[in-house]
Amino acid sequence: MEGHVEPGAYKDVVLFLATAGIVVPLFRRWKISPILGFLGAGVLLGPGVLGRLAQDVGWLSVVTIDNADEVAQLAEFGVVFLLFMIGLELSWERLRRMRKYVFGLGALQVALCLSAIAGVAVLFGAPPEAALAIGAALSLSSTAIVMPILTESKRQHAVAGRTTFSVLLFQDLAVAPILVTLALFGRTSTAGGPAQLFISFATAALGVVILLVIGRLLLRPMLRSVAKARSEELFMAACLLVVIGAGLVSALTGLSMALGAFIAGLLLAETEYRHEVEVVIEPFKGLLLGLFFLSVGISLNVPLLLSSPLPILAGAAGLILVNGAVVFGLARLFGLQARRAAETALLLAAGGEFAFVILGQAMQQDLVPRTLGEAVLVSVTLSMFAVPFLAAAGLKIGGRQLTPAEQPAEPAETEGERPVERRVLIAGYGRVGRLVGEMLGNHEIAWVAAESDPKIVEQARRAGDFIFYGDAGRPEFLQRCGLAEALALVVTMDNPEGAEAIVATARALRPDLTIVVRARDARHAKRLYELGATDAVPETVEASLQLSEALLVEIGVPMGLVIASIHERRDAYRRELNRPDSLGGRTRARRRAEDA
Repeated sequence: MEGHVEPGAYKDVVLFLATAGIVVPLFRRWKISPILGFLGAGVLLGPGVLGRLAQDVGWLSVVTIDNADEVAQLAEFGVVFLLFMIGLELSWERLRRMRKYVFGLGALQVALCLSAIAGVAVLFGAPPEAALAIGAALSLSSTAIVMPILTESKRQHAVAGRTTFSVLLFQDLAVAPILVTLALFGRTSTAGGPAQLFISFATAALGVVILLVIGRLLLRPMLRSVAKARSEELFMAACLLVVIGAGLVSALTGLSMALGAFIAGLLLAETEYRHEVEVVIEPFKGLLLGLFFLSVGISLNVPLLLSSPLPILAGAAGLILVNGAVVFGLARLFGLQARRAAETALLLAAGGEFAFVILGQAMQQDLVPRTLGEAVLVSVTLSMFAVPFLAAAGLKIGGRQLTPAEQPAEPAETEGERPVERRVLIAGYGRVGRLVGEMLGNHEIAWVAAESDPKIVEQARRAGDFIFYGDAGRPEFLQRCGLAEALALVVTMDNPEGAEAIVATARALRPDLTIVVRARDARHAKRLYELGATDAVPETVEASLQLSEALLVEIGVPMGLVIASIHERRDAYRRELNRPDSLGGRTRARRRAEDA
C-alpha cells in the first residue's frame, strides 16, 4: 500500500538543505564564514521578511519557513554537538601549556566584560538577575565565526590568532558554569529559600557525577566493542548515541543538554577513539550548527528592529565598543604589541552564538523579560554580521610586517607555552610499526601512531604508546592526527591498497612532507613513487639483501665489504625504481609536489 506523502510537511527541510547547498559553496568562494550566510538566509526566509510579504504575495509562501518553533527545537542540537566537539578538542596538556592566556587573559575578559555590560544594563533599569544574565551572554564571542575566519586567513598561529583562540577557549569553558548558574537562579526564583538552592545544587552535582561515572566506566568499552565490529555505520550510531544520550542524562537532572555533551567530549578526549569520533561527528555538527544559525536568523525580530532601529543599533555598537576596549586593554596588559592587541580586540568584540543559548534559557526561566531579551538578541545578531568586517580591519592592522624597532616584547610566538612538538606520524602499528616507533623513541624523536585494528590499539594503549584508532586513508583523520605539523609520515601497513590511499592523500595535503612507505615488492614500490612517496622499501628486495648479507658473512667475507656491497645494491635498486623513464619515478613525483 502506498503511503500518502504531503509535500508541504517537508518544505522546511527542503528549504534548509537548499540553503545549505547554496550558502556554503558561495560564501566559501567569497572567503566569508558560511555562518553569516545561514544568518542572512534565516532573516530572509523567516516571518520578518518573506513571511510578511507572503501575506500579500501568495507564491512567496513556497520559500518561507512555516514552523519556526520546530526548526528551533531541532536546531538546539547544533549547540549540543558544538560543545561536544569543543570538549573533544580539549586536553589537560593543552590547557596547561596555554594556562596564562586561557585562565589569565580569558578569565579577566569574561569577568570584566560581564561586569561592564551588567553595570550598563542596571543603569538602564534592568533587574540585577537580568543584568547578570545579559552580561554573561554578551561577554562571549563567536567561536563558530571567528575560528573559521582565522583558519581561512592563515592567522590561527599568529600572535593575535593564538591569543584569540585562548580567550575563546576560556569562553567555551565558561558556558557550562553559566548555564548551571542560570538553572540554579531560575529554580530559586520560583521556589526560593536556602533549602531549594541546596536541592538544586545537589541535583546538578548528582547529574555531573552520574555523567562522569557512566562515562568513565562505559564510554571506552562501548566504543571498543563497536570498533571491533568493523562497521562504519555502527560506529557512527554509537557516536550519535554518546552525544544525544549524554545530553538527555544531563537534561533529566535539570542541567542543559549542551553541558552533558561537553562532559562526554571531555571524557572521550583522552581516549584512543578521539580523532575517529571527531571525523564522524564533524558533518553532523556542521549541518546542525548551520540549522541553528538559520533558526537564529528566523527568530530575528525584524519588526522590532524597524520600529526601534536607533536603540538596537546603539546596543550593537555599544557591545562592540565595550568588548573591544576591554580586550584591547587586557591584551596590552599581558604584553601584546598594540597592533596585535587591536587585531585581537576586533576579532572578539562582537557577540556570539552562546548569547542565544544563555538568553533563551534566561527568558524561559523568567530571569530576563522577553521584550528586553529579544531586543538584546537583535543587537547581538547585528554585531555577529559585523564580524567579517571587523576581522578584515584587524587583519589590515595586525598583518603588516613590523620593522625590527617595532618588534614587541610580547609572548615569544608560543602563546606563553613551549613550541608545538613536531612528531613523526606512523600509519599502521603492527610489528613493523612498533619497531619503527621503538627506533624513533631510542633516538628521542616524538611520534604518534594511527591504526584501524582496535585490538592492536588496545594493546598499544595498555603499553603506554601514543596511538589513535581510525582510518589513516581519510584526509580528515590525518589532519586530526597532526599531519600539518608532522615531521614525516611512515606507512607500515601490509595492505597495498591502503598504503597507496594514505600516500596519495598525504601527498595532496602536504607536498613538502617526507613519506617513507613499506612496499610489498618492486612493482608496488614503483606505484608508491608514482603517488608521491619520498622513499619506498620493498619487502622482497630487503629480504633478499638481508639473506645475502647473512650468507656472505657466514662464509667468511669481511663485514666491511659485505655492508658496502649491500648498500651499493640497495642504491642500484632505488635508481632502477626511480629512473627517468619510469612511470612512477621519484623525479616526476617530486616535480608534481613542487608544482602543487
